[in-house]
Amino acid sequence: MVETALANQQAQARARAQALNALVLLIGEPLPDDLPAGMPLDAQNLLTDVPSGLPSDLLTRRPDVMQAEQTLLAANANIGAARAAFFPKISLTAAFGTASPTLGGLFKAGTAAWSFAPNIALPIFEGGANIANLDLAHVQKRIEIANYEKAIQSAFREVSDGLAARGTYDQQIAALERNEHAQQRRFDLSDLRYKNGVDSYLSVLTAQTDLYSAQQTLISARLARWTNLVDLYRALGGGWVQRAGETPRAPDAPVDYDKAAAPAAASAAATNG
Repeated sequence: MVETALANQQAQARARAQALNALVLLIGEPLPDDLPAGMPLDAQNLLTDVPSGLPSDLLTRRPDVMQAEQTLLAANANIGAARAAFFPKISLTAAFGTASPTLGGLFKAGTAAWSFAPNIALPIFEGGANIANLDLAHVQKRIEIANYEKAIQSAFREVSDGLAARGTYDQQIAALERNEHAQQRRFDLSDLRYKNGVDSYLSVLTAQTDLYSAQQTLISARLARWTNLVDLYRALGGGWVQRAGETPRAPDAPVDYDKAAAPAAASAAATNG
């Protein structure tokens, strides 16, 4: 057991050193000597929990979606018409921050295939034959549209996968915490029995090994939960922090995109003025 613990300690030390190197690369300067140690995983609170009623327009902030839209703009496309045709306007999360039914409904059951049907009501590309632009088959032959659709589908898929995984972590961690407490109790009893001459030290070592394994499994699950939260932050294009004064929207309620865009438009007008 001692050798196993020592090997794990060295593996964790290696991972920590690599993480610090990545942090130096990220910030572009050496880390301060007095950098405090990180908090335990169960004490981390850097990200708020995922709220209900997150609008899908958060995904328009993703770099891949923005790049696809800029490519469309370069091809004289009407981004508003393209979004109306190919971008599902839904709430992404339901109660407790889990995946909303409408998000799950975008993927056909059993196949995971995209099931959102585009509806072109306005010409997407400016100039040329607008009548042909209104034909879905004609528009989808454009490589710019194909890449735009792919970026949108990838964005919704990543969010759906992240929310699906997130829904399992709380129950998993709760079960692992109960197991860790049970193993701790078993170790304490084994140690007490050994000290009173009732049992051999082999029983203590066995209980200690099982306790160590339970603790490692619990730590791994907590780390996976935080990694999932970071992945969701990235998949959503930069998180879900609400603006001051916003009223949380009910799960799966219709999204008022004009209202959501108003603060940004006002800010841009003030900056330009």
